Amino acid sequence: MVQPRIAVAVVTMGNRPAEVDALLRSVAGQDLAPARIVVVGNGCRLPEFARRLSLPGEVTCVEVEENLGCPGGRNVALARLRAYGDVDVVVELDDDGLLVDADVLRRVRDLFAGDDRLGIVGFRVADEHGETQRRHVPRAGDADPLRGGYVTGFLGGGHGFRMAMLDEIGDWPAEFFFAHEETDLAWRAADAGWKILYAPELLLQHPRTSPARHAIYYRVTARNRVWLARRRLPLPLIPVHLGVWIGVTLLRTRSLGGLRAWFGGFLEGVREPAGERRSMRWSTVWRLTRLGRPPVL
Repeated sequence: MVQPRIAVAVVTMGNRPAEVDALLRSVAGQDLAPARIVVVGNGCRLPEFARRLSLPGEVTCVEVEENLGCPGGRNVALARLRAYGDVDVVVELDDDGLLVDADVLRRVRDLFAGDDRLGIVGFRVADEHGETQRRHVPRAGDADPLRGGYVTGFLGGGHGFRMAMLDEIGDWPAEFFFAHEETDLAWRAADAGWKILYAPELLLQHPRTSPARHAIYYRVTARNRVWLARRRLPLPLIPVHLGVWIGVTLLRTRSLGGLRAWFGGFLEGVREPAGERRSMRWSTVWRLTRLGRPPVL
């Protein structure tokens, strides 16, 4: 069995130096040392800890002048790893996450080594009390965070990608900036025949948060929802998908200002170019449905 070479990528805006320091120390404490570590300063100067901390493997620090958003920043790390050409799997971690267990990278390596068509492995995200928020369980209607298996999506905070999969389907949709970028990538992976595995034994400790904490949340979430449907869904499913999410938004959103921003973003998504349209096949629609989440949810 050929053992894939593992890299770790972290993107930070420079506003969480203590958290990134703790995360990198947890990477250094793994019983499998990554071949490479890439830390991207997304529109910021990297604190000195990223340069002086003793870490296993080769560490690369990259600073970009402009905040490219989470997907854009991760693409910078992927481009650097691709240029090196000696990494098979990349583990991407939120900058305020923490690897509590020392065997996470080894388990990731073994999962990818055991299945050549495994493209994505999603981690379980839990807070410091061990609790997982419902939105972090990658299944519709299933709130059990400890039930693993094949799924239709993954958690952006902690996951592993096979580089060969990214070479085939492309990297993160940088133009999304924030929100739904995981779904866009997961649908492309599924349509290309790659498997997505949720592995709850891979734990990323992460503070309990709400996505609505971001000022742009409502507008960008709605805009990207429309872009996602326009880019990836067969034409008959686009109005169904968007109709379902209009209803969900009306039921869930209690803020009048939030609703205004959401519908403003929705109109922006309709009017603005959505990018390359590469609709998934109907066989992929059926596959996602059999896995428990048809692409209208």
